[in-house]
Amino acid sequence: MQTLSARLNRLSESQTLAMTRRSRELRAQGIDVINLSIGEPDFPTPQIIKEAAKKAIDEDFSHYTPVSGYLELRQAIAEKFKRDNALDFEADQIVVSTGAKQSIANAVLSIINPGDEVIVPVPYWVSYLEIIKLAEGNSVLVEAGIENDFKVTATQLKKAITSRTKLMIFSSPCNPSGSVYSQKELEEIAEVFAAYPDIYIISDEIYEHINFIGKHYSIGTIASIKNRVITVNGLSKAFAMTGWRVGYLGASKEIAKACDKIQGQITSATCSIAQKAAYTAVLLNPSETYAMRDIFKKRRDKVLALMKDIPGLKANIPDGAFYIFPDITYYIGKSFEGTMIKNATDLCYYLLDKALVALVPGAAFGNDNYLRFSYSASEEVLVEALKRMKEALAKLK
Repeated sequence: MQTLSARLNRLSESQTLAMTRRSRELRAQGIDVINLSIGEPDFPTPQIIKEAAKKAIDEDFSHYTPVSGYLELRQAIAEKFKRDNALDFEADQIVVSTGAKQSIANAVLSIINPGDEVIVPVPYWVSYLEIIKLAEGNSVLVEAGIENDFKVTATQLKKAITSRTKLMIFSSPCNPSGSVYSQKELEEIAEVFAAYPDIYIISDEIYEHINFIGKHYSIGTIASIKNRVITVNGLSKAFAMTGWRVGYLGASKEIAKACDKIQGQITSATCSIAQKAAYTAVLLNPSETYAMRDIFKKRRDKVLALMKDIPGLKANIPDGAFYIFPDITYYIGKSFEGTMIKNATDLCYYLLDKALVALVPGAAFGNDNYLRFSYSASEEVLVEALKRMKEALAKLK
């Protein structure tokens, strides 16, 4: 029997995808599971974007494009970065990929050598650590608790830096906590890294337009570090285009060229039709995203209000994205019908079994005293999910 690679054996399965798969299996059996585990807008892609894709098909835009994306799209993304983020990039500093996940992987693989350290604030998006493993780097975790709105401080980051540090990666708005770093907080972080010219920063801004508190601020605008910031974004969240698989990054020419080289040996360019749709999306006025954002905010407020009726769930008020990340420590040590809750993973499987609600345990994001609750579903579904959870949790003694 052939032995699989050590590289594969180091990787963990995405728990968000695992919970989603399990909920789909149950639904296929006719079981009424509410799946709140996946990070996907429940809205359709805007019609104008779909029409652009149809037009591209009719006009036979169906051949290979340059690895980094066709020129007009990269120029449009550079224009978007300038318009929305005050970031200055040329087209040759943009790389379009098959989703923001590939953009992150390209950047990490371009920078990290075996044994290099990557600072990762906790909680983190599930794939960061696994991508770092693929690059044979070492993750240095920095805890950001609920008492600080799940945001690390400049002081914490400075303490985490060693002679092996090569990169820091974070998201704002954050998946899973929904936290948004302010301009002041990012300036303080930039001040720390300004003293370390060999450290890069990946700023994952995929939830940029799902921001409930005002203008998004990009750390890449800060002059002292801007040449070392790799800004990652995409279309999945703001334009409900998860299945289209279009992400992109803006970086120094050296990093962009490196990402192009890696991508050229793995996937080459992303889908030509999706690129044409992306061109229309990035040139849309950001106000086109406001209606969806406002619905998410209304849902957030509804869920937080309903959670107040459930003892023991402690949550921050997320300022962006579409997740709530409550502390479930209150339920650790409780049990029902022989099922003992030792951590959030146990609680998630308990809720899937007893309440038929699929959530994601906090272990996927670095802390198994929490779970992630997506409110990317209708209010009617969310009300039913909270009702089921309340009833199931009340049975734990």
